[in-house]
Amino acid sequence: MRKLEPRLDEVRALLREMPGPDLSAQEAAEAHQAELAQLGGGLGRLKDLAVWLATWQGAQPPRMERPRVAVFAANHGIAARGLPDLDPEMTARMVQVYVSGGGAVNQLAAIVGADLRVYEMALDQPTADFTQGPAMSEEDCANALAYGMMAVEEGFDVMALGDLGAGNDICAAALCHALFGGEAADWVDMGDDTDAERQRVLVAEAVAANRAAFDDPFGVLQALGGLELAAIVGAVLACRLGRIPVVLDGFVCSAAAAVLYAVEPHLLDHCVVAQRAQGKAHDHLLSKLGKRPLLDLEMRSGEGVGAALAIQLLQGAVACHNGMASRRKAGLEG
Repeated sequence: MRKLEPRLDEVRALLREMPGPDLSAQEAAEAHQAELAQLGGGLGRLKDLAVWLATWQGAQPPRMERPRVAVFAANHGIAARGLPDLDPEMTARMVQVYVSGGGAVNQLAAIVGADLRVYEMALDQPTADFTQGPAMSEEDCANALAYGMMAVEEGFDVMALGDLGAGNDICAAALCHALFGGEAADWVDMGDDTDAERQRVLVAEAVAANRAAFDDPFGVLQALGGLELAAIVGAVLACRLGRIPVVLDGFVCSAAAAVLYAVEPHLLDHCVVAQRAQGKAHDHLLSKLGKRPLLDLEMRSGEGVGAALAIQLLQGAVACHNGMASRRKAGLEG
């Protein structure tokens, strides 16, 4: 019997089943928020976050008792091109650091009571050099999407997503260049650095070499992405189906999610971006996505660090929303 291979068409068909916002929960959360004992400008974005959580959890009051942090790790063929700091062995070493509890994301997940999972995706089998053709076969891309979907379990109140992989920032830049156009330099943090110029050239070469594969955003993902980026896309989709709000870490996670934005902008309405990554590329992408990051701490690392840290903001938003006194109880009416 012939083995059935997963196809990207199955994922495309799944998009028709994506639920929208729960407008009843949104209205109830907004009405509750309006009754809270506040003066002046109120709670600003904390108020908005509480309403956003209620809307996409489909429940008022919103919950933040069971957060999960998921970090997807993979390697990329472009790392073999010899750029500094693109050592595939470093990915495996960092995975072991996280498994042993020694990473920054471990500490931040622990203080918010988040369940942390690190998903190691065939680190000894990097994707192909995408300057010579597609990074992944359709089967590999569809399998990675499915893997990310299966990482999403019921019962979690929010999913914070992170990435890890030598060369994935170059893949993210190439994805953005293909999806949103402009010049390769728009998506690489340029300057006087010779390595940055080499990255710009690689991004331009990758997009030029794969234009024939750009039938739709999923074709772009297959040609220019990586296993962990495809898994992030799958996780975002599964969270939408399961009514789990999503926190995207930084530039690489945002670039992966941009594949869905390019299909339909509202597919990212259940997502927020945790941190602004250093450099103009993420600023440019955030502008395209219409997203404002929750944090700007001048961090370069991805790896779920900003996403785990942002969970504290969400917990604070929910604590205020659910625990504050009403204006009537506080004697503030009128």
